[in-house]
Amino acid sequence: MLKKQLGKTGFEIVPLVFGGNVFGWTLNEQQSFEILDALVDLGLNAIDTADVYSRWAPGNQGGESETIIGKWLKANPFKRDRLFIFTKVGADMGGDHKGLSKRWIIQSVERSLRRLQTDVIDLYQSHWPDPNVGYEETLSAYDQLLKEGKIRAIGASNLTAHQLSESLQIAKQHQLPAYQTLQPEYNLYDRQRFDEPLRQLVLDHQIGVITYYSLASGFLSGKYRDIKDVQQFPRGEKVAEYINERGMRILTALDCIAKEHNAKQAEIALAWLIAQKEVTAPIVSATTNNQLKSLIKSLYIKLSDQDLSQLNQASAY
Repeated sequence: MLKKQLGKTGFEIVPLVFGGNVFGWTLNEQQSFEILDALVDLGLNAIDTADVYSRWAPGNQGGESETIIGKWLKANPFKRDRLFIFTKVGADMGGDHKGLSKRWIIQSVERSLRRLQTDVIDLYQSHWPDPNVGYEETLSAYDQLLKEGKIRAIGASNLTAHQLSESLQIAKQHQLPAYQTLQPEYNLYDRQRFDEPLRQLVLDHQIGVITYYSLASGFLSGKYRDIKDVQQFPRGEKVAEYINERGMRILTALDCIAKEHNAKQAEIALAWLIAQKEVTAPIVSATTNNQLKSLIKSLYIKLSDQDLSQLNQASAY
């Protein structure tokens, strides 16, 4: 299966990363184990999660996703070497358990390692910018963890071009490790924040890019074309934002190209992301084996220049 270098991390990953936010939220433990078994059997080799997943679900307190992954790894220790585990720190876990202070990062990594039941986290990411903590403090925490062997690489999520550029300057100035990956929201619909300033910056600095909301919360699957279609959907409120003239234009283009390739709309939307030279891998989630198999088909779809042009035109602002 095709693999790509993830920035300067030294990791070679399949250009689809499985999003672990579903574990302990829309999937229970047994269902999660089945999906984890399937994704490894199908050849995927990276899982992205976070300490906060899935605190938003009723009855949850955060850490559910990492805990399920950890239980699965304990039950399948021989599969650890076949997977890169990505997780994040910084989201609100309640009280003062949030942000990117050195104190909290050092505490949080230990909690994530215990939940994941592993000795090392492959990619540790700053989940959100922290306006109350300087980059020097955050990066010095990561420097300590890298030297201690508790993490192997560092990344950031949700940084603007200005913030990422500033963090890179601080790292160079203070001889600290720099972010090696970026996790932005990016898909055929949500393009503006990445397309303009970030696209060139990640290229210039060889930063790996793993995109989240790669299917616009499911909108790009083509299943949701009317407000009534999303009312019972867990992310219905978010998807409703896409149901407009531009959204329908994108779906029409996806319909046309999917038909030509004998594929599903979601597979084409992911193939478009994979074709972007700045993108290492989209993050995708699935709740059934059939969904997972469908998403993996995107790895084998070769979009023509005409296909790409049609999708770019349809998604233009």
